[in-house]
Amino acid sequence: MRAASGLHTYGPRPCLASLSMQPTRSRPEDFLELVERSKRGRLKVYIGFAAGVGKTYRMLEEAHALKQRGVDVVCGFIETHGRAETASLMAGLEYLPLRKVEYRNLTIEEMDLEGIIARRPQVVLVDEVAHTNAPGSRNRKRHQDVLDILAENINVICAFNVQHIESLKDIVERVTGVVIRETVPDSFLKQADQIVNLDLAAEDLIERLRAGKIYDESKVQSALANFFQKENLAALRELALREVAQNLDRPPATEVLHDERSGLAGASDRLMVCISSYSPRAATLLRRGSRMAGRLNTDWFVVYVETPAEAPTRIAADAQRHLLANIDKARELGAEVRRLQGKDAVAVLLQFARLHHVGHIMIGRSHRPWWKRSFRGSFVDRMVRAAENFDVHVVATEDEDARP
Repeated sequence: MRAASGLHTYGPRPCLASLSMQPTRSRPEDFLELVERSKRGRLKVYIGFAAGVGKTYRMLEEAHALKQRGVDVVCGFIETHGRAETASLMAGLEYLPLRKVEYRNLTIEEMDLEGIIARRPQVVLVDEVAHTNAPGSRNRKRHQDVLDILAENINVICAFNVQHIESLKDIVERVTGVVIRETVPDSFLKQADQIVNLDLAAEDLIERLRAGKIYDESKVQSALANFFQKENLAALRELALREVAQNLDRPPATEVLHDERSGLAGASDRLMVCISSYSPRAATLLRRGSRMAGRLNTDWFVVYVETPAEAPTRIAADAQRHLLANIDKARELGAEVRRLQGKDAVAVLLQFARLHHVGHIMIGRSHRPWWKRSFRGSFVDRMVRAAENFDVHVVATEDEDARP
């Protein structure tokens, strides 16, 4: 993957700081070279730590530069948020009509996925990638629309904020106190051919907010009192810088693994995340697993053991729903999900780990009462004792399942 950081000044805005292993910022020509060499759709992502850092503006600037070089570029969906500077860049670009959806007596405008595929431009711009589509759309999420566009050999330039990365959701909510309702799976970001980080000092972003260049003046005080507090922005900025830095020139995971026939297939790298059939906080564990797999740059598994009491004909309906939801979440995050069967979950999981060259095992901390753990034995304690040749990571998940 090729990644770069933004360095740009427009209008009265201050200069954006640079984070890059390259001496110059990513140019439209860089992405054009990828487009010309590709046999599939290429993906470029502009990422920022908050609204107002310039993601949409930079996408539109790049669209104009590509158009001047003869590239057939169109806007699939652009959200200007009423910002005059950004809206002015729409002039001279082709904007494909949006699809109108009637929902609960409201008319909702959505990106027209079918229209983009039928138009078949070389490059399409897609904003607000974390957006949830209206009911009745082909896909539930806009990032899935982007994947469908790429599958049609159409190149995409898109944008979203770091707080929408699925594995960072818990961290962002804890730091800012703001609930993140829409996310993009980490696996989406890993498919990007280029990542451009738009960085800006928190003080400068707050000044832009006060000047009415991000939100309408009626929303400024509320934003300053909530999300746009200086401490929040500083933490989000650090997350964005770290996220892009971790993706700089990261080799494919397959290059990290050795020949399995030699018995050296990443034995100290592969990660296995263990979930139970019913675990309200499994999503937290999955996000932590996704982050760890990303840092290790390795394959990871999400594994659960179906005991005789949890056979499809015997498992409770609510547990089944939770399990299916967690499986979907794991796949969204890029894990390979495996269902195992057996009476002794610890023994079954360790056998799987040995056969698949797992080096790291991640489990959730038990919140069962101490007397139940003493009487029946704790899964966590038994796993730690039995997994002598593995690194076992016990993750605090707050209100983890307290059922027996």
